[in-house]
Amino acid sequence: MRRRGSVLREFPVLVVVALLVSLFIKSFLVQFFFIPSGSMQTTLEINDRVAVSKVPFISKTIHRGDIVVFHDPDHWLSDPTPSNESRILAKIKDALIAVGVVPNPAKQHLVKRVIGVAGDHVVCCDNKKRITVNGKPLTEPYIYKGDNPSDSNFDVTVAAGKLWVMGDHRGASADSRFHTDDINQGMVPVSKVVGRVVAV
Repeated sequence: MRRRGSVLREFPVLVVVALLVSLFIKSFLVQFFFIPSGSMQTTLEINDRVAVSKVPFISKTIHRGDIVVFHDPDHWLSDPTPSNESRILAKIKDALIAVGVVPNPAKQHLVKRVIGVAGDHVVCCDNKKRITVNGKPLTEPYIYKGDNPSDSNFDVTVAAGKLWVMGDHRGASADSRFHTDDINQGMVPVSKVVGRVVAV
């Protein structure tokens, strides 16, 4: 009986410790998300669950080709659809998401591939319909089969502290190309980046 009582006393402490560890991991190391759309197909499919590493972003090091999750930079997403869940269930779900037990449904986040970083001159397209970065054409084997690198032309120089991002499913991605009239001219501030996708 003494052993059972000891376990019962320790259980709440173990739960609290587990939640604190989970919160630490989510805040500083890894966060999990659902993929809600097909803008990154076939690299990422709808309803895939991805692990997003925050470690590289302690030093704010982001490279061309990285797939990143970022906060909506300037109303790229429409308002989220109201949920049919009860308020109590919604609050429980939000709490589980907050501590990292449940993957974030990414309603106010986006996932795209980094095409250009600060200082890059990104142009669409050359005479072979390829996107160029600093005058060099990109090889993009990840583009969705049948898509062009881009159906719209652009010529941008990425500002300091910003990124130029595009979805791999170019025909179904409202990315930097479609937001050149926003406050960031279609670019994503590095400060909005949550992390880099490292696993599916």
